[in-house]
Amino acid sequence: MYVGWGDIMHLPDFLEAKTRDKRDLKRFDYKLDKSIKNKYKGKTYFIKTYGCQMNEHDSENIGALLESIGFKKVDDYLDADLVLLNTCSIRENAHNKAFGMLGRLKHFKAEKKDLIIGLCGCMAQEVSVVEEIMKDYKFVNFVLGTHNLHQLPEIIDKAIEENKQQIEVYSREGDLYEGLPVVRANSYKAYVNIIYGCDKFCTYCIVPYTRGRERSRKKEDILKEIDELIKDGYKEVTLLGQNVNAYGKDLYDDYNLGDLLEEIAKKDIPRIRFMTSHPWDFNDKMIEVIGKYPNIMPSIHLPVQSGSSKVLKLMGRRYTRESYLELFNKIKETVPGVAISTDIIVGFPGETEEDFEETMSLVEYCKYDNAFTFIFSERKGTPACKLKDNTTLKEKEERLYRLNEVVNKYFLENNKKLEGKVLKVLVEGISDKKNMYYGYSETNKLINFTSDSELNLGDIVDVKIESAKTWSLDGKAI
Repeated sequence: MYVGWGDIMHLPDFLEAKTRDKRDLKRFDYKLDKSIKNKYKGKTYFIKTYGCQMNEHDSENIGALLESIGFKKVDDYLDADLVLLNTCSIRENAHNKAFGMLGRLKHFKAEKKDLIIGLCGCMAQEVSVVEEIMKDYKFVNFVLGTHNLHQLPEIIDKAIEENKQQIEVYSREGDLYEGLPVVRANSYKAYVNIIYGCDKFCTYCIVPYTRGRERSRKKEDILKEIDELIKDGYKEVTLLGQNVNAYGKDLYDDYNLGDLLEEIAKKDIPRIRFMTSHPWDFNDKMIEVIGKYPNIMPSIHLPVQSGSSKVLKLMGRRYTRESYLELFNKIKETVPGVAISTDIIVGFPGETEEDFEETMSLVEYCKYDNAFTFIFSERKGTPACKLKDNTTLKEKEERLYRLNEVVNKYFLENNKKLEGKVLKVLVEGISDKKNMYYGYSETNKLINFTSDSELNLGDIVDVKIESAKTWSLDGKAI
């Protein structure tokens, strides 16, 4: 509900958040209110980020917004004047961690009375979370939704000036703002948002409610940002979206992610990645382009969630086991040396032992290079909450254990095939091990390696792989 500023707050509403229509979005260039520029100079901030790469990139924007009004970043929340939790709601574990941190902050604020505490991100869009904060966490100064991140400076200023809790959460996505400031985590890898939101409404997923409908950025704005990153010497860009494959469907008649990837690939950027994909939107043009250009990394995250067509239907995934495998095979045949990773949920309501065995057989066939596996996590407000669940937690845990045994076997098997090979690695840091660097290969393999000469972060070097482990590779720069 849009009621303007004042004493009435904007509170989240899942029914309103679920609404999808054809409203034309307005697009603006972000501008800071000059009256609060550098107003809080001398104050410090700390951001705790939970969840996905989209949240990580949001935190880069949040940091820049805070610095525009004078705050300076610190690495320990105990040194901060403002602590902001950028939250995730995709699974209960992240939810519990955020509330655990709020508990610690409550004790800290008892000692530091003028501490400002805020919560933003996907949890802020949940009705139950906001109600709980208003009732039991009155020490939290402000809550900010995902759709009005650009208002952060004004909301902080209002919370401080009025000294009362501010809740500003729009249930419907607002306009798109270009030009939000950003403080990037490093100077060689960059995230670039290309589409916001998701329209798929998988029955277990809360993202369409917390992030809104799919809204693509204009290609001109994306390409301009890429050009600026290239000018600044960046070596790798990752295109981000809750459903990145849907890029352009809401904006263009004949321009999609495949076209955008091709335009970026023709530029002078060594590495291009994208995530996260939904198999339903993965088209032939995308596969062709990925296979054609060597600077589009041959590493694709292709979440399957289940190997059972029955369970996929219950999940609302819009593809079958057979169509997924057809897509998988097409990618393998077209993209040289491709590594495919996935997400798998076990214990979804209605999953039988036979359904789980279908997942196991699919994993045996696909031999994934990586997989993120989870026990089903119920999220309030999603249709899956209403499904009958006859599987005990013990059974779900046993299935997860069995699944992980299989996926780990193939992680190691795939890594063993790389022993003796030379891989190109982007140097990202110094390993915990003495005199070792670490970085990622083109297929997104973590590699720890030594070097006879000193290397710079952001260098792309050849590394000969000497030994393989389940989760990483060891080698030496040559």
